[in-house]
Formats: sequence, structure tokens, C-alpha cells
Amino acid sequence: KQFVQEKLVSGFKLDLGPLKEPIGFIRLLEWVFTIFAFATTGGYSGTTSLTVECPESEPQDVIAVFGYPFRLSAYSYTIPSCTQTPAPQMFLQGDFSSSAEFFVCVGVFAFLYCTATLVLYMGFQTVYRETNRGPTMDLLVTASFAFLWLVSSSAWGKGLTDIKWATSPEHLLETCPLCKAKDGPSMGRLNASVIFGFLNLILWAGNCWFIYKETPFHKDPVRPNPSVEAGEGPTSYSQ
Repeated sequence: KQFVQEKLVSGFKLDLGPLKEPIGFIRLLEWVFTIFAFATTGGYSGTTSLTVECPESEPQDVIAVFGYPFRLSAYSYTIPSCTQTPAPQMFLQGDFSSSAEFFVCVGVFAFLYCTATLVLYMGFQTVYRETNRGPTMDLLVTASFAFLWLVSSSAWGKGLTDIKWATSPEHLLETCPLCKAKDGPSMGRLNASVIFGFLNLILWAGNCWFIYKETPFHKDPVRPNPSVEAGEGPTSYSQ
């Protein structure tokens, strides 16, 4: 502990060399794709629309707006009435906030960890490599994040499938016999978020091997003696 404290007190020395090694380059890729993962999910807003065709009036559009964190039951839309009765207020169905918020939470914490370890790699490389605890803890945390990316991406992928069904104009037609489907929500951004999630899974799981090679658990293979392979026996000295 005293050794680590002395190294930290010695100051920050920027060295971009680790970024040329697999452990640093992959961590940089993780940092980038992590941002893409939670940025394409958080802040999303979409619309789905129908058209009401009353017999004695012009067609009227019905627009339902929804967004992150996808508590769809909190979003309402009004269907114009073809009679003198008040226009009924309808609500979207479903609450998919748990999978969406879990996915974003994993992405934010992964981003913070990537930032911290990149600073450690480039500024305190000596502390990281000369202590066995640094690579070991890095391996455990990286493996944990790989598992979290697997769980969160799978859950969010299933949640996104349900969101597409709940917000499709064809599904909303069940509550409006006089309506016709118009435009569905654009889901390209959310589809990309799921792809980024599984890309992060691959990056974090693959990086475990390169971090493992920095730990004391990894031992370099014993290299054979070239002279023995050539058939030369040990040299003997006679007196």
C-alpha cells in the first residue's frame, strides 16, 4: 500500500503507449461504443399515428407520442368522435421502463469505469503493472461488465420487441374501428442501441483475455532450449 501511495504521489505522467497495446486499444473502443449504447436509448422520443375517417367529415389524424423510459401507460392520445359525444381519451399499453433503464444504467457505469481505467493506463501505468492487485481487480470488474452487457442487452432487446408491438398502428386499430393505420414510429435508433449493446458484450468479454495476461495467474509458456532441440547434449568438462 505504501508503494502504491508513493507512486501516486509522484504525479501523473501521460503516456499514449498503452493505447497501442490490445488492452488499451480495446478499452478505448469500449469507451466509444458504451457512449453509443446509452446515448441511442436515453432521450428517445417517437410517434405513432392513425387516421380517423368519419362518414360526414374529413379524415383527422390521431398522434400518440411516447419516449424513454417507455412507461407507455403514462402516454395518452385522443380519438376524435364521429358523433356529438366527447372524444374518448385512450392510453398506450405496457410499461417497459425496467429493461430500458437497466440497459442505460449499465452503459453509464461502464462509461465511467472506462474513463477511470484509461486514465490509469495512460497516467499511472507503473502502478498498474507493478502491483498484482490492479490487473486482478480490472479482470474481475471487466468480466462482471461483460455479464451485465449480456443480461441488459438481452432484456432490452426483448423489451424493444414488445414496444414495437405496443406502439404499432396496426395494434392501436383494435381500439378504433373507424381508424386506419398511418405512420409507425421510427425504431432505427433503438435497433442500433441493441446492436451496440451486443458489440459491447463482445468487446468486454474479449478484453478479459488480454487483462488476464497482465495478472499473476498467467504464466508464459516455457520455451525449449534450442541446443536440446538440435540434438546437442549438455556440455561436459573433463579435468
